Amino acid sequence: MIIPFIAIDSREISPSVLAYIGDSVYELYARCHVAARSAAQSGKMHKKTIGYVSAEAQAYAVRSLMSELDEEETSYFTRGKNSNPPTRSKNASPADYMYATGYEALIGFLFLENRSDRLEYIISRTFDIIDAEADKIGGKREG
Repeated sequence: MIIPFIAIDSREISPSVLAYIGDSVYELYARCHVAARSAAQSGKMHKKTIGYVSAEAQAYAVRSLMSELDEEETSYFTRGKNSNPPTRSKNASPADYMYATGYEALIGFLFLENRSDRLEYIISRTFDIIDAEADKIGGKREG
């Protein structure tokens, strides 16, 4: 794994930067998750990956995970959720988009703090939740 380095305290990193980093980290994990379970063509794998990285799926999962977050993790999630990003999703409700942004900020924080065990636990739980409830959040996921 890449050991991240940003020369400032994580509390000083804007929620939008945390979400920006978290979005890319989570998408890479989602792509690996799909690729490990599928020998499909890249276009089909991309469609499966969207089922994990959509704002709707992330929001659903983080709502289920809230009771498992510690106080510091909840704080970073809340900072991201309340950050009022300048863009809005065309495919998600405003509430789901804000929860997804909070989730991505949490993932970014864990990555930048090199808390790989906790990062991998939360992402693994996210995949479990999405897989178990796929019919409620946009369709079945194969694999």
